[in-house]
Amino acid sequence: MSLSNIEFQGAEDIERQRKAYTVRRLTGRFRILIIGRANAGKTTILQRVCNTTEKPKIFNREGHEIDLSELNPTAQRGEHDIENEMIFESNTAFVFHDSCGFEAGRTSELDKVKDFVQKCSTNKNLRNHLHVIWYCIPINDEARPITRAELNFFAECGTGRVPVIVLFTKADMLDAQTMEHLVNAGMNVEDAAMKAPEESVTRFQKKFGQQLYKKKYPPKGHVYFRDMQNPTSDCSELLRKTAGTLSDDTILQLFLTVQKNNLSLSIEYAIIRVIFPDWKLFKRKREWREMVENILYYFPHMNVSQCPAGLN
Repeated sequence: MSLSNIEFQGAEDIERQRKAYTVRRLTGRFRILIIGRANAGKTTILQRVCNTTEKPKIFNREGHEIDLSELNPTAQRGEHDIENEMIFESNTAFVFHDSCGFEAGRTSELDKVKDFVQKCSTNKNLRNHLHVIWYCIPINDEARPITRAELNFFAECGTGRVPVIVLFTKADMLDAQTMEHLVNAGMNVEDAAMKAPEESVTRFQKKFGQQLYKKKYPPKGHVYFRDMQNPTSDCSELLRKTAGTLSDDTILQLFLTVQKNNLSLSIEYAIIRVIFPDWKLFKRKREWREMVENILYYFPHMNVSQCPAGLN
């Protein structure tokens, strides 16, 4: 690569980083719509993402906090109004919206999701844009893990530039049946117990998982969750999958800014996006400094003006 090309690439990178910084400053929040039936494990997943065991605070569309203790039992789903914002104090930069799962034969909830996605996409205020959708599907029902209503979502609900990731939850509930299948096939119990987690996912994906990808609006990816009741479980694969669906570099940097639990993910994307195979062409300290600064832009909690020793 010629020196002129290097200089052009450097100028392009600087302009891109300026744009990203502007969006981060104006937005500051990463907005996620999470969809799923009751008991799909949604709250637990959000808690893991935000590294907390506390319940979220709920705010209505006017920004007023909703006192959940005042909700009577007949209104217990009232806090799931898709317009409401769920925010965890441990990471207030994540903003979540909740939509209950869809029931066969009813279109009201699906229409609400369509309207919400459309409104967020056309909103002139960057802070109100929706960035990703997480669709939770519990797969503990061995006979029919994916409902007709869920299949209809991917057949009818186009979300435009907002990627949809499927979260197959409660995958560990399939292990007992898988173990039985392996033992009946001649495997001893100990080996079957070790093999079951991997085999459960393989069997499910082959039998059911590909259904969603055959629809008109397929998901951008999927993640399997197991043993989420375990306090040590994490959502690193979900964070990685989410980052992989964000084609806009500005939105990707916003996401990397907001998520705080996976530093390796930020490092990985810093290398991927700023990697320079012809690093030996840099002969001046200024050029080295510019490259390091470009990498540090992916670590907004660090002071970009601070460079490693020897580069100043």
